[in-house]
Formats: sequence, structure tokens, C-alpha cells
Amino acid sequence: MARGSSARPLLAALEQVLTGGAPALLPVPADGDHGSDLSSLRVGDAIDDDVAVVVTTSGTTGAPKGALLTAAALTASAAATHDRLGGPGRWLLVLPPYHIAGLQVLVRSLLADSVPVELDVSTGFDVGQLPSAVDELGSGRRYTALVATQLAKALTDPAATAALAGLDAVLIGGGPAPQPILQAAAGAGIRVVRTYGMSETAGGCVYDGVPLDGVEVRINDDGRIAIGGATLAKGYRNPPNPDPFAEPGWFHTDDVGAVDDSGVLSVLGRIDDAISTGGLTILPQPVEAALRTHPAVADCAVFGRADERLGQRVVAAVVVADGHAPPALDSLRAHVMQTLAHTAAPRELLIVDALPMRGIGKVDRRALMRLAESSRMT
Repeated sequence: MARGSSARPLLAALEQVLTGGAPALLPVPADGDHGSDLSSLRVGDAIDDDVAVVVTTSGTTGAPKGALLTAAALTASAAATHDRLGGPGRWLLVLPPYHIAGLQVLVRSLLADSVPVELDVSTGFDVGQLPSAVDELGSGRRYTALVATQLAKALTDPAATAALAGLDAVLIGGGPAPQPILQAAAGAGIRVVRTYGMSETAGGCVYDGVPLDGVEVRINDDGRIAIGGATLAKGYRNPPNPDPFAEPGWFHTDDVGAVDDSGVLSVLGRIDDAISTGGLTILPQPVEAALRTHPAVADCAVFGRADERLGQRVVAAVVVADGHAPPALDSLRAHVMQTLAHTAAPRELLIVDALPMRGIGKVDRRALMRLAESSRMT
């Protein structure tokens, strides 16, 4: 197993490993700032011959598990994506290639026999570069993949918004996208495709709630989403106990979901983010969705804090919308209770300048918990 980093060298190395002519790759940032100890992944040691790429997982603690992705899984995902979107095309790379979402842009480009246009995001996402980058894609079908925070930033710039509207599809993954952002994008003519997946499924495997061809989804008795099919990793380099891959052909996620009568999946939240308050279980995502419709809330995250009486109490961290005063807790509680039960309404309020993030597009709730413990709460 060898390391790979920046997009162009990684693209060439990926082409070799997908055709079986090179050892498995471990994509890492070019600056080496991968945020975890990779020695446990045993770079240089033997690995199964069919493993093409080992993708580090984005857990917040402990050694990385390392999802073992075969060439077959990676190419099945890329081919199914093109089939769902309407055919192969040219891709704009705006996500780090060492994350599965960025890596899949490279795989899709290889399958389309093209080279992606790359934006340098090592120092941040510069929306001013989007128009020229989209122009560089040329004619024919054109795609990109973003996280919700990048889309939100692009929507503040008319030229960037127009550039994205010129693409055939903009995949949005990395976590749930706030409804106001999706509505603004739709109003601007941007064709957003919401994706759900993870490193263990070779990236997004459910598009707008519908599994890609070759992907199976089921809901377990405990409400967890389980995924099977052609895009599945063969396991972990360092399997945990219990192993989510223990059932042959299936990966048991930590996400809670539901499938409606038409087969559309809704992701309700992560089971380890659930808040137990007063004997009831509250998932943060529906509360966050309700809070984001308040005019004074630009962004928010919900988490739990210990409470002697309730077990946990619901806490809301809020980024205040431009031109608005910080909202009062009572106002937010009343707003949430218009659509949800009173137990879901936040009992504490934390005003923040920005939400702390981990990985790509994922809110760091543990960081918010630490901040809440050291701050004066409302």
C-alpha cells in the first residue's frame, strides 16, 4: 500500500491501481495534515490484492479504521452515477481528493476518459474562481460535487451562482443540506442532486433518496440504515468490535432512517447524536430544520448536555443571520413548537460566529459541547 496526495499525481496513480497494475493507494493531504495517526493502517505492509484504495474514515477519536475499496466497487459507483445523471461528462474537482467525494470525481473522470478541472481549495474555497473553472470544462455534459457550505458560499456571488447553473448537475453530500440553501439553489436554476453515502459505500450511493443501480438499502429493527450492493467496501483495515461489516454483503451505518412506500430513503440523523431527554429520544436534524426557518437563524446545530432532571437537555448553537439581532431562547422555543413537540424545543441557546466543522461538511458537535461547557449559556 502506497500513499497518494494531490490530484494530478493521484489521478495517474489511481488509473494504474484501477487496472490492477499498482499497489493499493492511501490518499492523504499533500501537507501531511491528516488529523489522525496513520501508522495503524500499516502503509507498506501486505494487503488483499483486490483492494485499490484505503480511505481513512472521519471519526473524531481513535485510530482510523481504513475502508477497503476495491476497483470494482469504485468503478461500479462511478458508472452508476453517470447512468443516474444522464451520461459521462467532464468534472470540476472542488473537494479534497483524499476524501471519498473528491476521490470519486477522479474515478468518474477516468471512466469518462477525461481530466478534471481542479480548484485549489487548500487555503479555502474561492468562489471567484468558479466562473473561469466552469468555462474550462468546455462543452458537453458538465458536473461537480460540493458540500452544503460551499454551495451556500457560491450563492452569495452572482457570477458563481450563474456558473453553477450552467452545469448539468451539482452533487451535494457530506451531510444534510439546509432546506433554505436548496430552495435558493433551485430558484437560481442550479440542478442540485442530494447524495447520501460514506467512505464505506465508495461515496454517495443514494441520490435524492433513491439508491443507485446496484445498491440496496434496508432499515433494521433499531431504525439504522443498512446498505448493500456493488459499491460496498470489503471491510476495514482495522475492524472495530462490533464490526459494521459483520453481516456478509451489508454495511450497518450509524444513521437512522426511513423508507417510504415509493422506496425513497429519508435520513433522520445519526444514532450517536440522539438526545435522551425526559425519557424521550430527540434527533437533532428535525430540530435544526425547524430552527433554520426562523428569520434570525443563518445556521444552527443541536446537541445535548447533561441535565440532572431530564437526563439531557436540548441545546441549540445558532449563527445569527445578517441584519438581525440574536434571537431570544423563548422565541426559538415557540418557533420550534409550531412544528415539533415541546420536548424538541431547545432549553439552552449558544450564539456562535460559525459552526465548527470536521471532515467535509460535517458539524463537530463534540467541539460545540466543549464550547458550551466553557461559555455562558442563555
